[in-house]
Amino acid sequence: MSSSLALIGFGEAGSTFARAGEWRARAFDIAADRTAVMAGIGVESAPSLAEVLGGASLVLSLVTADQALAVARQCAALIAPEALFCDMNSVAPGTKRAAAQAFAAAGKRYVDVAIMAPVNPARLAVPLNIAGPDAAEAQEALGALGFQKTAIVGESVGRASAIKLTRSVMVKGLEALTAEMMLAAEAEGVAEEVLASLDASEKRDSWFERADYNLDRMLVHGRRRSAEMAEAAAMLRDLGIEPLMTDGTVRRQQELGELAINPPPSGFPAKLAAIHTSQTSKGEN
Repeated sequence: MSSSLALIGFGEAGSTFARAGEWRARAFDIAADRTAVMAGIGVESAPSLAEVLGGASLVLSLVTADQALAVARQCAALIAPEALFCDMNSVAPGTKRAAAQAFAAAGKRYVDVAIMAPVNPARLAVPLNIAGPDAAEAQEALGALGFQKTAIVGESVGRASAIKLTRSVMVKGLEALTAEMMLAAEAEGVAEEVLASLDASEKRDSWFERADYNLDRMLVHGRRRSAEMAEAAAMLRDLGIEPLMTDGTVRRQQELGELAINPPPSGFPAKLAAIHTSQTSKGEN
């Protein structure tokens, strides 16, 4: 398999994987300066997509998110019918489904692969979620390349991407909230006190418990908390900090509080069902 491996995109992910695997592979990247990087680690540079796909039985697409769909559509017309195209780009589930449609129309095989953690320092130990009709074969092929942590998450293209990007709503959102909080804390000279207070109140619950608790608090106290966060947003503006995340919190707290689901049902599945029912009912009125 490694002798017929094609890499599309040779940025951080592509070059990291190639160095870790020491593969015999061909690669294509639109950035000309990456050709020297390929040569330095024994990866053959191809001059075009058509060239890199010629004879490839396994293709790893590792391009920028804004180019992922266009690249996939081009590859659908060029790739061999028996080859596996593993789309490892961080794009929306709908984007991957659109790419898969192009492959299906051409009678080709497409696999949704989500990289679930930073590629460095994990390299080939980075967790990969795999979805699609050919997920099992893709898992075997990726394992042969040395990827150590692969999991099949379903037969529907888009499922692997949905898990990754929905999780990113929390992970990247927390990063953005942290920045907003720390900029304000520094401006007010209270950074150490704020962090100490957070440490003192931190709960070590599982995310199953935490998600249920957070939904409960918003349904019961959302309107009051929205008013509090509006004041927090005013504080940030006074400090010259645009409350990008906090303004969203004001709206979300108010939205769920106004549903008046009190007392909320037990468990997050029941709460989510109640939210959907209430939102649908309000939309019809």
